[in-house]
Amino acid sequence: MNQQTLKVTCPIALLLWGTMSLPAPSMAQQQPSVPLAQRSLSSIESSYFLGGGDRISIDVFEVPQYSGSYQLPIDGIISLPLVGAVPIGGLTLEQAASVISNRYAAYLKRPIITIRLLSTRPINVFVSGEVSKPGSFSIPLIGGSGDQPGIQYPTLTQALKTAGGVTLAADISQVQVRRRTSGGGEQAYTVNFKDFIETGNPQSSLTLRDGDAIYVPAATEVSLRELRQLANVEFAADINAARTVSVIGQVVRPGSYYIQTAQAGIPSSLPTLTRAIKEAGGITQLADVRNVQLRRLTKSGTEQLIAVNLWQLLQSGDISQDTVIQDGDTIIVPQASEISAAEAAEIAKAQFSPDTIKVAVSGEVRQPGIVNIPPNTPLNQAIMTAGGFNRSRADNDRVTLIRLNPDGSVVSREVPIDISQGISEQSNPLLRDNDIIVVGRNRATAIADSLDDFLRAGANALSWFSIPSRIFGILDVLGITNTDSTDSSN
Repeated sequence: MNQQTLKVTCPIALLLWGTMSLPAPSMAQQQPSVPLAQRSLSSIESSYFLGGGDRISIDVFEVPQYSGSYQLPIDGIISLPLVGAVPIGGLTLEQAASVISNRYAAYLKRPIITIRLLSTRPINVFVSGEVSKPGSFSIPLIGGSGDQPGIQYPTLTQALKTAGGVTLAADISQVQVRRRTSGGGEQAYTVNFKDFIETGNPQSSLTLRDGDAIYVPAATEVSLRELRQLANVEFAADINAARTVSVIGQVVRPGSYYIQTAQAGIPSSLPTLTRAIKEAGGITQLADVRNVQLRRLTKSGTEQLIAVNLWQLLQSGDISQDTVIQDGDTIIVPQASEISAAEAAEIAKAQFSPDTIKVAVSGEVRQPGIVNIPPNTPLNQAIMTAGGFNRSRADNDRVTLIRLNPDGSVVSREVPIDISQGISEQSNPLLRDNDIIVVGRNRATAIADSLDDFLRAGANALSWFSIPSRIFGILDVLGITNTDSTDSSN
């Protein structure tokens, strides 16, 4: 009979043993965490340990009546002909064959025992820390039967994906894995996925074993460039999943927003910070785009504060500033102490600015009121949007522009008007949200209106003066007064 043994070939296995998350300090109390790059593959690699649920075949050479197939119960103890109960749970195939051979040695001369793995049980691993769905997971193995009895273990990246992927708060350079050793102890390892991503180092192609515990810590320092890279790795949380974020501060509509990356009939787009600001109506004219802050909670309850400079995005095209957001993030847009006209014009063209601004046009125009105009609209165009000048009454030479500044002050200035003039800060400035344009009356209209007001006031006065004479006339008719006697007395 041919003898077959199981030869397990795995790139690397790093694990953590336990059913709870094990932060680095508690692991260090057991054994120091050893970076994977400092250990050889052979020192980490170990054989498959038998456990409840495994199916094996035991062949006793030249004694077929003692041979057969068995499924290990949960306690790892099997009952064999002649020798009875034999505990083989937690042993490798080679170790189990040796134990069974020793039992049969009392009855057989030089018993030769061969064990083959027919099918494997799913391995159980525990994943905690910065993953979307921390918990315990069963992951099936592949192989273990036929002419190729070798099995394929799940990888560390597969376990992270099963747990929903790592969050954007994760430090993937310090992923910790703990595994029990064949001697009954345990060893902790540290896996640097940054090295794997940047260099393709195969040392990070890890395979898992039953009972491994994986802990993904939160980053203590955050790089915007690395965040965008992390969002796109294969073991990251689903970047297309909808998420709820809060946007507060200097935006048009502060509040909580449900960000969807793909909708019916709408092309998908990354759930980025500027996308969330756009959902909130865009920034206001008072926004400080240089000091936007992203507040992110970690799984342990701590808080990451990430500084974002959107002005750098506009000026140098630094796309890392438009970082990817995740569920539960809070975006804070502070108020600027001062914004120059040139900077305001540049920001108004940004994708995260409002699509329209509101400007009030009052006075001698055909359709006075609030008008909605695109950002960076010049004053002349706003007047035309309000129907243009009331030609018979308006002062076509100058208007008054009233503006609220970021520091809360109000500035009112006269602007000379020339409809043919291009954009000019002096004669045709670009407007900001909530600007007020007052179109006055021309000189002739002002004089005419003043005279009309005066005449109306005079008519009212004369009507009051005529009241006594009318009263006296009524009294005379009634005989209450005697004008003749009065005249005669004169």
